[in-house]
Amino acid sequence: MIDAANAAGISIVARTHTVDKVSVREGAADQGAEPEAEVSLQPTGPSLLIRHPQPDAVRVGVIGVGYLGRFHAEKYAALPQARLVAVVDTNPERAQAIAQNVCTQAVTNYRELIGQVDAVSIVTPTREHFRVAHDFLAAGVHVLLEKPMTQTLEQADQLISMAENNGCVLQIGHLERFNPAFVAIGPRLHRPMFMEAHRLAMFTERGLEVDVILDLMIHDLDIVLRIMQEPPTEIRASGIPVLTKLPDIATVRLQFANGAVANLTASRISTKSLRKLRVFQENSYIVADYGQKRAYILMKEAERDISGFPEISMEDLEIEETDALGEEIISFLDSVRTRRPPAVSGIEGRRALALAIEISQRIQEGIQLGSSTMGPSPSPPMTGV
Repeated sequence: MIDAANAAGISIVARTHTVDKVSVREGAADQGAEPEAEVSLQPTGPSLLIRHPQPDAVRVGVIGVGYLGRFHAEKYAALPQARLVAVVDTNPERAQAIAQNVCTQAVTNYRELIGQVDAVSIVTPTREHFRVAHDFLAAGVHVLLEKPMTQTLEQADQLISMAENNGCVLQIGHLERFNPAFVAIGPRLHRPMFMEAHRLAMFTERGLEVDVILDLMIHDLDIVLRIMQEPPTEIRASGIPVLTKLPDIATVRLQFANGAVANLTASRISTKSLRKLRVFQENSYIVADYGQKRAYILMKEAERDISGFPEISMEDLEIEETDALGEEIISFLDSVRTRRPPAVSGIEGRRALALAIEISQRIQEGIQLGSSTMGPSPSPPMTGV
């Protein structure tokens, strides 16, 4: 096996030890981050395949190697088109542990990578996104920025402008775009009139700096905006805080100019995990199960059964065995190398952010008024989305 790996340019790195205690929260971008609860970070598997970078590989770094950032580092390390220069985290123990796993160097100050990398993944807490992305874009470095892209629309606008002016790729990490279940249903979507999305997760101490809209539902907001290609004309939203000071569960109804409706539910206090999209359109019902990586379609046929009702057929759609994060990073690297527009642009990330902020504000207003249900009157079109 070792000879075969060498021939393929692959290093096999054994990982059988337990890393010292570090935080599971995503790495902060600079010094001064508040202390976080510590847990033992177990290795993600018995071994990790690391490919030797090809001569023209893109020099990359990962900023913030907490729960999600470490997976970014592992994906880059496994791709020959990337040369993982370093991982960055203000927690030196965590940085060193992840760096050791992926055979690269550990850095505690992200500014040390400026001039050393062509592109970065920024996987820090949301409050750090703008500052870190700003510094790299100003230096001409391409950026894959986790969602939500920034805390404010003004910050998002500035990053979009900087990327355009400096000729940089700015891709936003809306991961479900690359989920094989969503990829499978894409060609079958045709003027959907009703969509229903459920995103339920068990409670963790990660991502609590934002509410459930910006933490979880923003994935589905991005998907709906991608499908509809226009902002909603009416928004009704309801949500409440349960375990944190911010809403932990929310439901939203979006209506569009053509009469289409999308109902979205998100919870980070569920007893089970569920990520599923249901789409109703003329003569068909389509389901994408993100978690199970399954997609199928029910279709009304022209033939009728003995009772006189139309026959219903079911087709399981072909699912490619791909890894969403791996595909996202491959897409980002391809955009960096070819200068093609990214799969999820900064403008698209801003649209999802604008809608998420609008929904969050409406829920907060409802909570402050003693009722989390928005009024029935239609809202004005979202011109800023």
